[in-house]
Amino acid sequence: MSTKANAVELIRKKRDGGEFSREELQALLAGIVDGEIPEYQAAAWLMAVYFQGMTPAETAALTREMIATGRCLDLSGLDRPLVDKHSTGGVGDKVSLLLAPMAAACGLAVPMMSGRGLGHTGGTLDKLESIVGYNTQPGPERFREIVAQCGYAMTGQSEDIVPADRLLYALRDVTGTVESIPLITSSILSKKFAEGAEALVLDVKCGLGAFMKTIEDARGLAQALVATANSLERPLHASITRMDQPLGFMVGNFLEVEESCLLLGAEFHNSEAPDHRSQDLIDLTEGLCARMLTVSGKIKNHDEALSEARRVRTDGSALELFLRNVELQGGKVDKLLSDLGKRRATVVGAVLAEQSGYISAVDAYKVGTAAVALGAGRRRMEDAVSPNVGIELQCKIGDTVIAGDMLARVYGRSDEAVSAAAQALKGAYIVSEEECDPPSEVFLEEFSTDS
Repeated sequence: MSTKANAVELIRKKRDGGEFSREELQALLAGIVDGEIPEYQAAAWLMAVYFQGMTPAETAALTREMIATGRCLDLSGLDRPLVDKHSTGGVGDKVSLLLAPMAAACGLAVPMMSGRGLGHTGGTLDKLESIVGYNTQPGPERFREIVAQCGYAMTGQSEDIVPADRLLYALRDVTGTVESIPLITSSILSKKFAEGAEALVLDVKCGLGAFMKTIEDARGLAQALVATANSLERPLHASITRMDQPLGFMVGNFLEVEESCLLLGAEFHNSEAPDHRSQDLIDLTEGLCARMLTVSGKIKNHDEALSEARRVRTDGSALELFLRNVELQGGKVDKLLSDLGKRRATVVGAVLAEQSGYISAVDAYKVGTAAVALGAGRRRMEDAVSPNVGIELQCKIGDTVIAGDMLARVYGRSDEAVSAAAQALKGAYIVSEEECDPPSEVFLEEFSTDS
């Protein structure tokens, strides 16, 4: 029977609610990777999976077979636990920039494969590439060398690592099938375990600025990730975290690098000590670092792990590794440090409060789409991004404002772009007459393979 005929049978089987064997998934993925199955049939199969779902056994088999379509990085012999973190995407989420050097400073090895921004969410690779000279494609051998020398390395997905995921992800984005939990699960876990990670911490975002808007959807994804990791016999911890307002106070590529440096203790012109606007980002990053330490077995007690995460963030050891990594991956450290506090797009605008009261909401989705309109993100994968544009939030939930106070500062490349973004940001802020407190906890629910 021809590959094309097999593809039609597999589409029909899932359309009618059937369950795939591992051999069927292996044949399907092989056909997609070598081009024998055309995109329109792969897209039809994705849509069938989107509507019919997959059993836990199918999802685990799909993940295994996706890993098998390409090469796996060999990071054995590094004499450190190999742990990575993945986020499902948010606004102002520069956690990876902080977390990787913090985890490395705690004695972990972090092989981090990251992505680019798409839609309203930012991408770690775009942020790193705003650092002059930074190379996000160091190659497998150099990647291993960098992990060995500074404890972590950052890379994008290459063509020979999980090629099935690279092809299917591009199709999912243009066929409206991104939100399928089995497809999300297999995509995340295949990439992370192929890159050499032995254990994994997942940050499942939930809220206005997340792909998972409700706690029920986020819980379903977290449980699927844990179940699949159990089938793969890999330790995994999944945290559901808030994503209603942006994390921290900077949104934009170099702006987020700058806030990360500030929180790691870098001193630069006119900088101030981290304030309440970064507290959610601090709490999330330190908490995820602690979970990386416990899921790896490096530290058993969560409170001890959290204390260690706080220590390396504030004593300069994580900052030292961050700058070392920049150097090893080709970045210009002196240029980076001299740019901190100064590098901005030339056109500046302001969003002012129209009434006095208390900030009760800062809609992360609206902030993210305003940043994309400025050029900080992309609507299509081929779009270019600008490293210097973005948004600086002056106020967050719980803050008191007086009419005329600045809510946000906007940096753009033209008066028209800044004006449009400022107008969109007005709709992101809600000022209430009633006093309100900032969110008390960034972590909402926890799931783990050891529970």
